[in-house]
Amino acid sequence: MRPYNFSAGPAAIPEAVLQRAAAEMLDWHGSGMGVMEMSHRGKEFISIYEQAEADLRELLAVPPAFKILFMQGGGLAENAIVPLNLSRAGAVDFVITGAWSQKSVKEARKYAAEVHTAASAEASGFTSLPDPASWQLSRGASYVHICSNETIHGVEFHQLPDLRALGSDAPLVIDCSSHIASRPIDWSRVGLAFAGAQKNLGPAGLTLVIVREDLLGHALPICPSAFNYQTVAENQSMFNTPPTWGIYMAGLTFDWLKQQREGDLTGLAAIEARNSAKAQLLYDCIDPSSFYVNKVAANCRSRMNVPFFLADESRNDAFLAGAKARGLLQLKGHKSVGGMRASLYNAMPIAGVQALVDYLQEFERSHA
Repeated sequence: MRPYNFSAGPAAIPEAVLQRAAAEMLDWHGSGMGVMEMSHRGKEFISIYEQAEADLRELLAVPPAFKILFMQGGGLAENAIVPLNLSRAGAVDFVITGAWSQKSVKEARKYAAEVHTAASAEASGFTSLPDPASWQLSRGASYVHICSNETIHGVEFHQLPDLRALGSDAPLVIDCSSHIASRPIDWSRVGLAFAGAQKNLGPAGLTLVIVREDLLGHALPICPSAFNYQTVAENQSMFNTPPTWGIYMAGLTFDWLKQQREGDLTGLAAIEARNSAKAQLLYDCIDPSSFYVNKVAANCRSRMNVPFFLADESRNDAFLAGAKARGLLQLKGHKSVGGMRASLYNAMPIAGVQALVDYLQEFERSHA
């Protein structure tokens, strides 16, 4: 049995996807080539790309009015690419909920004429989310940016804000890198969603951008052509050589997701139910314990990234060593916050979470 990998990213990939990729490594469907050797303009790869795009549109129920772009650079690059495309040299609003939205606002200041913090959870140590009713949104903002799941601090918007109900006509931009395809997206509330693939969809190197068509064509003059959303859309993500292997692996993952079953549920609904059950199993183990601590408010806990601390942090090294010996990998928390973190992405089976819970209980019994 393979160890259970709780890494926050690059993260575990479904075993069935890895097996399928391995079987096709040297010869994809009798073409005589592996995917990494193909021309991105050849009929073989074009068919891979078209199937991946169609499966993602079906899986996430992406409306026709949105373009799906396969890009490079990861979420960090999108922190620059979004304001280069959407700021229109005007004001942009940010809701600061953790480390990633902090990085986003810092990068946007290089390109947007005015960057405004509409709300911040810093006073809580990023253990809660500011109530949308308290947000101070700018009049005429070009867009409002949120990180809908903060990988490091473990907070998640369980429901996306309705900006129209808050009196704003600005499009909502969501960085959903660490929970994309873990649950449905309400596209009626979103103007643009972006995500690095390396947490929930495949290997590092691919970035997904799903953008409403009316937001295309407004890039700043300094925007590089390869990062201009309109140019990328007009060229079906082939303006420059795209991350072909990443697109292929993501396509295999989309197909795997579509085939998932959980009771009467299928596809994304099945994955969401499974993810909720996995997270609840772990939180139900941590909450009653005085040995472990999770500091995040219960109403905004992430289902993907669960940070926790040992009450006695002098035991951290022993905890991690024991976990590794049991095949529970990558549980060390981010260096900026310390402690532990278990990432429960789609590829993590519930058996892996149960194995972690069993170890948590065993370690507590032997060290309490």
